[in-house]
Amino acid sequence: MTSPTNSSPAHDRGEFIRELPGGLRLFTGKPHPLGATPDADGVHFTLYSHHATAVQLLLFRKPGDPAPTITIDLPAREHKAFHFWHCYVEGLRPGTGYAYRVDGPWDIRAGHRFDARKVLLDPYARGVCLDRWDREAARHPGDNLSSSLRGVILETDSYDWEGDQPLGRPMAETIIYEMHVGGFTKSPTSGAAAPGTYAGVIEKIPYLQKLGVTAVELLPVFTFDGRSTLRHNPEGEPLRNYWGYGPVGWFAPQPDYASRPDAATALDEFRDMVKALHRAGIEVILDVVFNHTDEGNEEGPTFSFKGLDNQTYYYLEGPEGSLEGYADYSGCGNTFNCNHPIGAKLILDCLRFWVREMHVDGFRFDEGSILSRGEDGTPLRHPPVVWAVELSESLADSKVIAEAWDAAGLYQVGHFPGGRWAEWNGRFRDVVRSAVKSDPGRIGELAGRLAGSADLYEWEEHQPVNSVNFLTAHDGFTLHDLTAYNDKHNEANGEDDRDGANDNLSWNCGTEGPTADPAILALRERQQKNFACLLLLSLGVPMITAGDEVARTQQGNNNAYCQDSPVSWFDWERAAEHADLFRFWSHLIRFRHEFLDHFRGRYFTGGINRFGVPEISWHGTRLHDPGWDDPNARCLAFTLGDLDEPNGEGRNLHLLLNFFWEPLRFEIPVYEGLTWHRRIDTSLPAPEDIVSGEEATTLHQASYTAAPRSAVVFASRA
Repeated sequence: MTSPTNSSPAHDRGEFIRELPGGLRLFTGKPHPLGATPDADGVHFTLYSHHATAVQLLLFRKPGDPAPTITIDLPAREHKAFHFWHCYVEGLRPGTGYAYRVDGPWDIRAGHRFDARKVLLDPYARGVCLDRWDREAARHPGDNLSSSLRGVILETDSYDWEGDQPLGRPMAETIIYEMHVGGFTKSPTSGAAAPGTYAGVIEKIPYLQKLGVTAVELLPVFTFDGRSTLRHNPEGEPLRNYWGYGPVGWFAPQPDYASRPDAATALDEFRDMVKALHRAGIEVILDVVFNHTDEGNEEGPTFSFKGLDNQTYYYLEGPEGSLEGYADYSGCGNTFNCNHPIGAKLILDCLRFWVREMHVDGFRFDEGSILSRGEDGTPLRHPPVVWAVELSESLADSKVIAEAWDAAGLYQVGHFPGGRWAEWNGRFRDVVRSAVKSDPGRIGELAGRLAGSADLYEWEEHQPVNSVNFLTAHDGFTLHDLTAYNDKHNEANGEDDRDGANDNLSWNCGTEGPTADPAILALRERQQKNFACLLLLSLGVPMITAGDEVARTQQGNNNAYCQDSPVSWFDWERAAEHADLFRFWSHLIRFRHEFLDHFRGRYFTGGINRFGVPEISWHGTRLHDPGWDDPNARCLAFTLGDLDEPNGEGRNLHLLLNFFWEPLRFEIPVYEGLTWHRRIDTSLPAPEDIVSGEEATTLHQASYTAAPRSAVVFASRA
């Protein structure tokens, strides 16, 4: 990696202090920017700690060395301004490792956990070295120098982006594909030259293009500890943090996803991946975790925030007003104090870094409702960090998506402010799952969800694009498993099947788990196609979970967070085995693009086009009689009228949804000058299940019999 060309003027370095070993020179530095910032002549360091009494900077010739080559004391009189400790080291080069020791009060009741012997990671480190990390050693007081995390000084300005920029695709045209960087190609079935890596994703870009998705949403790529053993499965095999929810370094790409697990390689190979995806027209959205850290509760390790300034960075609570424990709104042991000025600054700095330096296109905020909690944990009407994201000019073209709930019960779907925040719509997921499994009486709510969930969003002057519609995600059943299991089967997680959700709104189609019964297998595939139709033909932004398009299974495990194994990996043999299902998904995505005007992201206004077709009209088996009040209703039909009528064509749609276990005959609306043509029928075998306009079958009568548990779509021609 080449050095930057800009130099640092002497006044930026502060005053000269002394000579250091190895020809280095120490200056006082300045309070900003935070982190380790290299320039042409050296490196500037700044660290925040309000309550520290002393700080040492440790420099390692190589990040993985057992001991530092230089230890620099930073006396407050020379190296502290307000709550920021700083220095400039002339002659230091990128690639060097660094860490801190921070002294201060050990007063647990007051929330202070300073330990001058602990080696601590800079939260702003652009690279993290995991080579010597020992989680157990960091759990106990005392020196963990030889087994600590290290920051890596990296220069981020010289990468050749070749003109690349974030793509800025409109949200209404976006189709999200949630995937795990490592798991996408880690299976031997992938045939990837670099399995489990950023480069492996590049190898599979043609697959993503063929499927037709427009954005990948990557499970956490902030550096995390995927090496320490959490527990063992019943066979005695170690289980580790596979998903990555438990950040160690927020500014540093996960080195274990690089072809060589070092920080510099990870930085460049992540950017190579982003650049290649952009060339293919695919955006990159990061699943980001700002609600907690991997330090956990009082029994967890100390590697950064706890030792830097525990009282600032975490929500603390205890008996009789003490601050000895951790408020756990995240369900992960601790909760990051997002709306403290320093916490909010770190989050905004981090987002800007990933946009400016890494060219990502957006973010999905894990347990995003925690971002709305004030410093006492109470939800705020105008949470500073949420509004700062909404109003940031630097992030104005970035997609921002909230998981609008947290583990403490705060549920805020429909309540994130402004026009840019979108939200995972869990209510869409639940009602669609329920309807497809034939639960009665869900038709009214289903119609509202398919029409963009106006009851959740329109009251705040939001639009359907504020709703990210999904049926599955990394946590929970895969789409195949929704049709193959009534109950979770998480024994492999080593928690006696106690973990994971118990109510999945799933139906196994008659047999629990694997079966050779061709009738059950056919029904499961049809149900998956029904799910696909409801997802892709609804207002809002659809999100697909990687592998659902080829019936990926986790064998009934609905909480595979610790399964870095074939349970979680994408099995590429299923892409061949379920080629017809992949074809259905890819054609359906293209169908959505073909009729995008119906799904572009605006609510229905009640207009009627020149053929007399209303913009939206609802039906049951009889026209204009959807059965809103029928507690046993298990079917729905609706017509979408094209008000724009490009080129004079009648690009209208009529959809039939039969969730019943018997065939139902639906009346079809007749409009003078229009002919209906069947484009989709999930009950038909491939390739008849979805066809192009030229291949479509013309409907010659005013009714159609929909097979049991099927979805049918007609398109009109003038």
